[in-house]
Amino acid sequence: MKCRACGAEIAANALICYKCGTATSEPRIPPPAARPRRRLPIAGLVLLGLALAALAREVACGSLL
Repeated sequence: MKCRACGAEIAANALICYKCGTATSEPRIPPPAARPRRRLPIAGLVLLGLALAALAREVACGSLL
């Protein structure tokens, strides 16, 4: 069997070409799907942290009561 990319003679059951590294067939396992980014929960946590920091400052200063 010959490599499609470089023409080197390779074994019939080879997964990649030993000379150029090109795959001899399609991958058997499809690549994992890209996970959607979760920006909303991160933004919510940041806002919650800012609100708690402001509340703690108000309690420490005594102006909340």
